[in-house]
Amino acid sequence: MILRGRCRNCRGRISIRYPLIELLCGVLGGLVAWKFGFGWSAAGALLLSWSLVALAGIDLDTQLLPDAITLPLLWAGLLASLAWPLAGQGLGLSAAAGVPIPSLPVAPADAIIGAAAGYLSLWSVYHLFRLLTGKEGMGHGDFKLLAALGAWLGWHLLLPIILGSAVVGALVGIGLIAARRRGREVPIPFGPFLAAAGWLAMMWGHEWVSAYLGLYGGR
Repeated sequence: MILRGRCRNCRGRISIRYPLIELLCGVLGGLVAWKFGFGWSAAGALLLSWSLVALAGIDLDTQLLPDAITLPLLWAGLLASLAWPLAGQGLGLSAAAGVPIPSLPVAPADAIIGAAAGYLSLWSVYHLFRLLTGKEGMGHGDFKLLAALGAWLGWHLLLPIILGSAVVGALVGIGLIAARRRGREVPIPFGPFLAAAGWLAMMWGHEWVSAYLGLYGGR
């Protein structure tokens, strides 16, 4: 604001993207603090939130999810489940629908299964699509991102993340094609949809699953 939106040295304009990203991180950080309070869970949620923002922005620009972020995030989730105090001890059943509600980070078994299942699920879809069409439907970074989300959130939330990101991604793609802003053959990055669905699942995923199962009398 003091520089009036221009670089101090070259006087070139500073993109509005920078303050918007900073504002977004601040808002997400505030919501995390409101949800998780102060402690290890909030620290893990902040790390995951800010990493997802970075990954979504990079994927939008380059259609790449860099290993320099996805792999450390994956390992951090696995190690946090072992090292952090009270990891996984919040695991219980929702009174409404009997849905497991873990702490953050989750218990080691949930983290390991979540990481493996997250990677293998999209890996399988990728190879099946390539076998049927001869084309690559997504990048390998998507496998690693979902594995990282599984490591932090556990295997229980993988299905809501995949379904949510796929549905929203399909709707956005159809909308862009209908508006003639993107051709059918032009790829759409999947990482931002995975990141958004993962963050929402971290914040409210178990409540949504409990409410859904409660509609059918699930126990």
